[in-house]
Amino acid sequence: MKLVTALIACLLLALPATAQKRIALSFDDAPRGAGAFLDPDTRAKKLTAALRKAGVKQAVFFVNPGNIGQPGHGDGLANLDRYVKAGHVLANHGWSHLKLGSTDADTYLADLDRAEAWLKPRPAYRPWFRFPFLDEGGKDKVKRDAIRAGLKARGLTNGYVTAESSDWNIEALAIAAKQAGKRIDMKALRDLYVESHVEAAEFYDALAIKTLGRSPAHVMLLHETDIAALFIGDLVKALKARGWTIVTADEAYADPLRDSAPDTPHAQGTLIEALAWEMGLPAPRWYDRNDLRIANPLFAKRVLGEGE
Repeated sequence: MKLVTALIACLLLALPATAQKRIALSFDDAPRGAGAFLDPDTRAKKLTAALRKAGVKQAVFFVNPGNIGQPGHGDGLANLDRYVKAGHVLANHGWSHLKLGSTDADTYLADLDRAEAWLKPRPAYRPWFRFPFLDEGGKDKVKRDAIRAGLKARGLTNGYVTAESSDWNIEALAIAAKQAGKRIDMKALRDLYVESHVEAAEFYDALAIKTLGRSPAHVMLLHETDIAALFIGDLVKALKARGWTIVTADEAYADPLRDSAPDTPHAQGTLIEALAWEMGLPAPRWYDRNDLRIANPLFAKRVLGEGE
């Protein structure tokens, strides 16, 4: 009997990593400007409370320090401190959210350094840099490699993304609808937000298994938006229902993926997409709702009741 028990234990330990689905939550552009439904200070309070209620011990907020003190951004410093006190961490998203494809390398690194100087002395700082727009240089490999070298020289690692569903676009559509005085079906908005991100997590995990032969610790791209503050609890619940475990950003960025530097014809997008492309897997290598030609009509139909 003891031998059987020991054999079962060994078999369980030998189960492949694909049996576990892990994902960390990350929020870009903090402190972000006002959205469609909440002022920035109320949003930060609601998001902090929602993460705590959902049992998310640690998310990462990628910060644009240049937003602090700007009109319409609330008390950005206090809101960042609120996240830190709740157990979350802060990392670099550039001072002014520059797009690398349209910025020379020296200007880009100077902007990054300015943000780093502000962030590094702060509690809960992490040495991760996330490329704004997930743009790592586009087709310009010389620029891509210059920034990769610049990050390494500064002791920074790529704050990569493995799963996304363009929540920034959902927010932008909601803001535009609100400004136009259109009726927004909040339940439909919640369902679209949650469904899209759960589907994206599943899509990119399946692609990762094809590419890597395993399920890595994923990092989901979100933004510090009103819809996140309103519906993050629903998203976490739905992810858990599909077998996902929410892990810390520290755990996710300890995955061996952190050392990846894929060489693709165009450097932009999720890390899983780039690795699949490098391996030669055929398109599409991205979740379909990241195509706005698909996402926008879906929003109009489901959230605004247009085109039905």
